[in-house]
Amino acid sequence: MASPAPPQTRSPELRHDPVTNRWIVFSPARAKRPSDFKSKTPENPNPSNNTCPFCIGNEHECAPEIFRFPPDPGNPEWKVRVIENLYPALSRNLDNSSEQSLGLDFPGRMLSGFGFHDVVIEVPVHSVQLRDMETREIGDVLLAYKKRIEQIMSFESIKYVQVFKNHGASAGASLSHSHSQIMALPVIPPSVSARLDGTKEYFDKTGKCSLCVVHTEKLLIDESTHFFSIVPFAATFPFEIWIIPRDHSSHFHELKCEKAVDLAGLLKLMLKKMSLQLNNPPFNFMIQTAPLRIKESQLPYTHWFLQIVPQLTGIGGFELGTGCYINPVFPEDAAKLLREVDLPNGG
Repeated sequence: MASPAPPQTRSPELRHDPVTNRWIVFSPARAKRPSDFKSKTPENPNPSNNTCPFCIGNEHECAPEIFRFPPDPGNPEWKVRVIENLYPALSRNLDNSSEQSLGLDFPGRMLSGFGFHDVVIEVPVHSVQLRDMETREIGDVLLAYKKRIEQIMSFESIKYVQVFKNHGASAGASLSHSHSQIMALPVIPPSVSARLDGTKEYFDKTGKCSLCVVHTEKLLIDESTHFFSIVPFAATFPFEIWIIPRDHSSHFHELKCEKAVDLAGLLKLMLKKMSLQLNNPPFNFMIQTAPLRIKESQLPYTHWFLQIVPQLTGIGGFELGTGCYINPVFPEDAAKLLREVDLPNGG
């Protein structure tokens, strides 16, 4: 007797996103049903930890403080602290030097490792995660990012500032206390350059910013007054989420206070939906903004957004070798599942 025919699935597709300037292979045959796509290693709730240097009362165990909210160093009841990273990838103490030539025998280029690597302690209590905080408290974290970027801008050699959060050990977090990081680089990273090239190409063809005209009908998850959240058309990772400003804006640090609270509410909602649908996965989020000193002619096609990536799959030789990624979940399916997540007691 012949074996039964395998169930029909959607055909694979290759999609190109003008924002990331990257080709993605969508291969649903490599995954279970999207509704079964959950983290195998959820993050457990964090018990209180008296030895954690980020906990309130342990400030003396941290690297030097840069500023805090509320801005009173004599007040022990802080809400957010921005500190230097105790193990920085770049050094703020090096000479701010220019590029050095290595001669004909060395084809590479070299700069001193000058830059900034800071930590944003988002909450004083060890067991509280970002999604558990009040909207106004998350807004304060976003405004701390804004303030620190504005401080760093005074250094002419800094070209790009990356804000990012690692949640969970497998996502790169070395401490479980809720925190995020800021790195300021003397170069523009290649993924940022690729993003500028992709959005410029789209602008040159259409005269429009690719994020101002993003198609949301089947990709929309939710929206607020000033922002909307989608699974991008060519999502690099399964259940990837972008939160995009409705109004065209190139730089995150131009965010106004009232819009920070609005963004905080939508960010909180996305983190809660992701946690419920995907079994509280480890995740990363990144603020994808424009380089600090881009030309005025580049402003019409640069549009910042916040990217959230749950850690559900690994990358292998194909991804490392080609820069193309295989995503087993079509964005339309992921958006539908996230859209339909019901939060208990209204969230």
